[in-house]
Amino acid sequence: MSKPIAVATNDSEQSQAAVTWAAQRAASAGLPLIILHVVDIRWVAEPIPWTGVLLEKGEELLETAAGRVRGTVPIEITTKLLEGSVAGALGKYSGKVAMLVVGSGGTHLGGSLTDRALQVAAAAKCPVAVVGMHDLQGRSGVLVGVDGSEESTQAVAFAAAEADRHGQELTVLYAFSGPNRWVRSGLPTSSLAELIVEEEQIVLSEAVSGLREDYPDLVVHKVLETEKEPAQALVDAAAHAQLLVVGSRGRGGFKRLLLGSTAHAVLTNLPCPTVITPVRRVKHLK
Repeated sequence: MSKPIAVATNDSEQSQAAVTWAAQRAASAGLPLIILHVVDIRWVAEPIPWTGVLLEKGEELLETAAGRVRGTVPIEITTKLLEGSVAGALGKYSGKVAMLVVGSGGTHLGGSLTDRALQVAAAAKCPVAVVGMHDLQGRSGVLVGVDGSEESTQAVAFAAAEADRHGQELTVLYAFSGPNRWVRSGLPTSSLAELIVEEEQIVLSEAVSGLREDYPDLVVHKVLETEKEPAQALVDAAAHAQLLVVGSRGRGGFKRLLLGSTAHAVLTNLPCPTVITPVRRVKHLK
């Protein structure tokens, strides 16, 4: 049996939007939906009576959230109460599901997500969809960012499957600090600048290689962005997209960081529902 989709809620407007999006996503994939709520009782010194009250309120919140979507989609919907820190509990539970959906938070340091949502995206073992209060009416297309890393290769695979499943066109965007700004500074010659672009075009072409064989009907657009920084290029390009997909880390990041700078910047300026795909290490048989 395929793993279900899980969505975390705290009954805020953003998490209500996430539950609705997750229910529709689960229905389109023919998967069951599990609605999660995390109760952090680590700070409670006396187990009784506060622990019981918090858990009871959590169960009530879950039933309210489930009641809003039950009957709107033809899928099985269940609820589960988790205990512990939000990021830790959801990160641990993420190994049991195909996708974890969370809602964006209120404005935080000029962005659109709380630190907690960022922590969930960093800790999860499965793709994490972060959903905001976006009106998706009239939007189309799936956008994925690449940079030649293993993470971005897997992000392309996920994005292509999503686009093909939903009959959407796929745009693969590669943004890097292009040679034009260097040429204006008088550093390299124009011929060297052209060579750099040609080499980066190869990275972009390699990112989409094999898609035609796997998805013969999928329309794929390749975009090489040399003027904007990667995060800003993705946010701008996804302004009218149905979905944005990025890898958890890129080739320029430090391996000790669980969430790369580009993914972090995109989530703090969320342009549309955005999926962060974690890297999956493949063990090869000898």
